[in-house]
Amino acid sequence: MSEKSTSGAVFGEDVKRLPLKDLVKRIGPGLIATGIVIGPGAVTTASMLGADYGYDLIWLFIPIIFMGITFMLTTNRLAIVSGMPTIHAIRKYYGPVASGVVSVAVFLSCLFFTMGNISGTGAGMNLIFGIDWKIGSALMLAIVLYCYFAKNVYSKVEKIITLCILVMIVSFYITLIGVGGPDWGGFGKGLVSFQVPEGSLGTALAFISTNAAITAGIYATYLGKEKKWKKEDLFNGVMFTDALVHIISVVLISGAIILVGAVVLHPQGLSIKAPAQLAEMLVPIMGGAARYIMGLALLGAGFSSLLANTQRGMVLLGAGFNQDVRLESKFIRFGCLACLAFAAVVCYSYGGSPTQLILMANIATSIATPFGGLFTLLLLWRKDINEGYKTPAALRICMTISYAFALIMTISALSTQLPKLMNLFK
Repeated sequence: MSEKSTSGAVFGEDVKRLPLKDLVKRIGPGLIATGIVIGPGAVTTASMLGADYGYDLIWLFIPIIFMGITFMLTTNRLAIVSGMPTIHAIRKYYGPVASGVVSVAVFLSCLFFTMGNISGTGAGMNLIFGIDWKIGSALMLAIVLYCYFAKNVYSKVEKIITLCILVMIVSFYITLIGVGGPDWGGFGKGLVSFQVPEGSLGTALAFISTNAAITAGIYATYLGKEKKWKKEDLFNGVMFTDALVHIISVVLISGAIILVGAVVLHPQGLSIKAPAQLAEMLVPIMGGAARYIMGLALLGAGFSSLLANTQRGMVLLGAGFNQDVRLESKFIRFGCLACLAFAAVVCYSYGGSPTQLILMANIATSIATPFGGLFTLLLLWRKDINEGYKTPAALRICMTISYAFALIMTISALSTQLPKLMNLFK
């Protein structure tokens, strides 16, 4: 890789693209980000969209693809050119208060969503084995803790989440085939309709913000450090391929869930509030297999998100306060243990994932996303950070558009979420 010289050469201009087999070995953070994104809440939201609005909101995947790739490429680029992961860069250039607010907001969001992931894994175990969901989730928690305290933590997490993603993709597409597949005419119409049916705005915004989150990109910069990404990986196709694999896997899974809801539930006017209900409604069409297929899918979604989301919360919290954030550090390991213990006590005490806790998690995410996104955008536009590299004009434009859209989503979401939160304390 070339250094900047008096002749005007810039970093990366002589780096060759890696062959496919080498690219596959170098990617991974994007897959872990997918495991975080596709949790029980995401499965429920996608099912609701298909059930309530059929094919009308399929077009949402267009902004999801645009924003998802933009966020991943932006954060990964900044990690390379600044020489540090995102929150560390925010701390260096904008001070400890800015990095502290971002890290605390993301941590609280992850902590509350961990409760939903615990109940999701329990529901999956219940569907597959018929055991009490609390016993099933406790078994999964034990496996998670083993992964946290074992050697080569990153490698284990990457492999397990990759397996979970494959299980989810296979399960949901078996389900989609089993129900007769989509109406391709309706699918095509929904892809270009760009309509927002009455009453769908809140769910649609939640779906976009879940599947294309700047916080996933921020965490990916710390995973890139664990993966030992180098400057060459910004130019040899590794980071672009990783971002592409992330968004493709998200779209494949979420898309299949929406289509199942559109094919099975929408024509009957049915809706769901929990992903386990989808298995019950598929029994008349798929028979007893529906329980096991959806159980595997839900277990994969809950377990992968539980495994990586808890780590994400602790890593980003530690980053904001300049702690050791290596996955095998004591701060991360015992911090994750404390988070899981707290979440399990609350989750079991209230019999599942309490609505008020999920609401608070959504508000924490609403704060973390625009605040973290703002500093990420500011970093991207700094001349001193990009010195010695080709100016990322196209990426700057894409990131500005994506952030503006995320800000609009946040304002819309908070306008409905804050009154609900205030009602809880009346």
